[in-house]
Amino acid sequence: MDPVLEGLSLVFSWPALGFLGLGILLGIWLGALPGIGGVTGLIMLLPFTYTMDPVPAFALMLGMFAVTTTSDTISSVMLGIPGTVASQATVLDGYPLAQRGQADRALGAAYTCSALGGIVGAIVLAVSMPLIRPLLTSFSTPEYFMLALLGICMVGSLSGKSVAKGLVIGALGMMLGTIGEGTFNGVPRYDFGTIYLLDVPPLVAVVLGLFAIPEILELATRNTSIARVPKDQAAGGGMRRGIKDAFLNWWLVLRSSFLGTYIGMLPGLGASIVDWVAYGFAVQSTKGKNNFGRGDIRGVIAPESANNAQRGGSLVPTLAFGIPGDFAMSILLGAMMIQGLRPGAEMLTTNLGITFSMIWTLIIANIVAALLLMVIGRQVARAIFLDGHLVVPVVILFVFMGSWLGAQAMGDLLLMLSMGVLGVLMKRSGWPRPPLIIALVVGPTMDNSLIISNRIYGDFGWIDRPVSMVIAAIILLTLVLTVFNLVRRPQNPNEPNDAVKAELEGRISTEGGERNPLISVGLSCVLFVFFAGAAILALDFHPANRLYPLATSVIALGLIATVFWKEIPQSRTLANAAGGKLSVAWVQAAESGRLRIALTFLGWIALGVLGCWLIGQKLAIAGLMAAYVISWGKRPLWVGAFYFVGGFAFIDIFYDRTMNLFMHDPVLLSLFD
Repeated sequence: MDPVLEGLSLVFSWPALGFLGLGILLGIWLGALPGIGGVTGLIMLLPFTYTMDPVPAFALMLGMFAVTTTSDTISSVMLGIPGTVASQATVLDGYPLAQRGQADRALGAAYTCSALGGIVGAIVLAVSMPLIRPLLTSFSTPEYFMLALLGICMVGSLSGKSVAKGLVIGALGMMLGTIGEGTFNGVPRYDFGTIYLLDVPPLVAVVLGLFAIPEILELATRNTSIARVPKDQAAGGGMRRGIKDAFLNWWLVLRSSFLGTYIGMLPGLGASIVDWVAYGFAVQSTKGKNNFGRGDIRGVIAPESANNAQRGGSLVPTLAFGIPGDFAMSILLGAMMIQGLRPGAEMLTTNLGITFSMIWTLIIANIVAALLLMVIGRQVARAIFLDGHLVVPVVILFVFMGSWLGAQAMGDLLLMLSMGVLGVLMKRSGWPRPPLIIALVVGPTMDNSLIISNRIYGDFGWIDRPVSMVIAAIILLTLVLTVFNLVRRPQNPNEPNDAVKAELEGRISTEGGERNPLISVGLSCVLFVFFAGAAILALDFHPANRLYPLATSVIALGLIATVFWKEIPQSRTLANAAGGKLSVAWVQAAESGRLRIALTFLGWIALGVLGCWLIGQKLAIAGLMAAYVISWGKRPLWVGAFYFVGGFAFIDIFYDRTMNLFMHDPVLLSLFD
């Protein structure tokens, strides 16, 4: 108990306590902004720790880092945009709750579970420190490959109404992760002679394009607020109701927290799959699973409990073995080196007081952040009833500048735009989007693990390792149970688009729940060509470099064939209903999917990207905000001027002067030079 009490006294000493408070406030702010998150915050804070003592330095950094997975819930619930990778699963049920006018309920449950999960994770961290070596040593490259595959299969099977579609999109993310230098010899793959493609596409631009653009398109074209019901009809919500939900589901909170902690201990994978594993575990182990994806509060509780507990788990390999669990932990490891601290036995013996000060920092930060966010959460939740035309320009600013955080090149904005087009088509035709993100995150790890495993154990000679076999059994069980549940609910191919039904009945369509077979078949054709071309190009790679992309492409082509087998007959039915004319059926499908107005909105985004290239981000983004409010939103000129000045000032003060981002040199300015 002496080191426990010593760590507590160190945290509550001055100036450590003050830096902890500052870190918490910074974490709330950075987590709430889409595209920034805890890693960017750690990079920004690291230079300030050079002259600080160890305890205040880690109070500042961990205080900030611990709470970003709490405040990132704001964009996930309010806008349907994952604030960070760890909040993807929250979107599935959190955003439908906001559309029902119950955002405060979702936020209340999320904040409570985040605090409880963070506390449980810190306690498990403290208890597990001396005992965790056998668990970590039982995982090698084969197990990391299988665990990453489990995450992709989990999200692919749980985030839509078609397992095949979910797995195809997961394969698409895996293929995007192969872009750049090959794992085996560093020879570029799929770069097409472009410098920007020498590395994996930046995750932030992909996330914001895939999720944010389709959601702000909904706000812009439906002339509505985030909530699809009037404020006086939003029954069943409330911050207190959400807090009560968390305690009523205490067993789910506890299970998810333990799961998050131990998955977080696995280097390289924890943060990217933890929320999906917890979400899938909740779906398969609770009653009334058909409500998940439609605004079930348990779909918020499970991932939010797990992703905050993961923070504590990720510290175990970092402190005990000097193995950073992810990129954020590698920055923290660098901070330890700067402070003269060596991970390993010293952190468990002579510096045990400092170790427990970190644990106390996690506990205090999670509690304080949850309380602060609950205080302001009710005011934040009111934004769901604002006119959507006033919300869209603000989100546009964060989408453009958040995407720019990737490689800080024009390629980021082009990637965001292309992902936006893909996201709109996927949403309109019932293809789930989340599998692409998690596959893009874990894809490089899978590629590397597969090559190393095959070189050590022979070609797939590692598959009979006990832990690998257990994970393989879980993957198979997940897919079988999901298919069984879907088969039990057969759909009538002649029924109207789910999105149209949902709008008529006042319901909310789920992720991957819209049905438009003709658009879906068109997208399937595009994906078929993509994977076929990728497979052909992979034949010219080194044998070690082509195994992963070639196998992924072949499996994806087989899955696309099953999509064709199901949806081509449905397309024929629609064509027959249109008098046997496929062209007429296509026009009707485009009208049902509202593609014309979607293309108009995407044209506005494309003009914004072009403007950034010609005149720079500040003028282009601020001008796009003002033009949207005046032209699309039909607001007075003074409102447009307000958005222009506010947008320009925010980009200049926060992104340019505070974050010191590289800004694109306008082409027109270079012409004048």
